[in-house]
Amino acid sequence: MSTASRPAPSKAPSKAPSQAPSKAVPRPTPDTRPFWDGTAAGELRVQRCRACARHFFYPRPACPHCGSGDVAWVAVSGRATLHSYVINHRPAPGFEDEAPYVIAIVELEEGVRMMSNIVGVPADPEHLPLDLPLRAVFEPRGDVHLPLFTPAEAR
Repeated sequence: MSTASRPAPSKAPSKAPSQAPSKAVPRPTPDTRPFWDGTAAGELRVQRCRACARHFFYPRPACPHCGSGDVAWVAVSGRATLHSYVINHRPAPGFEDEAPYVIAIVELEEGVRMMSNIVGVPADPEHLPLDLPLRAVFEPRGDVHLPLFTPAEAR
């Protein structure tokens, strides 16, 4: 097709300068409220089955191990190890000033795994050996406090 037969590109209306996007903020639900109440208090909480005594995460009404509905929220140690990670160089909206950053799967001392970010250490594989001992820290964001993890020896 020649340029003469192509329609002229439409000009988008100009927009006023916008503010940088803010970081996404989780919205607690009735099922997750005890988790977020715990993070606001500076503690990590997960569910534990009273029938089989196993911890689990993500929040749900029945134990994924034995099916019992007799579950309770409990505070856990906040100690974890690095199970897996990716170093993100293409930040999500609101995270532009933090790239690169580490998105990780951590395994809590109590046996459950959760996704989080690793902070307080360079986003470099040399500083992120698998099984690295970690501890939970909490970052206020909007109306919640997010659990992040940092190397256990970092204070």
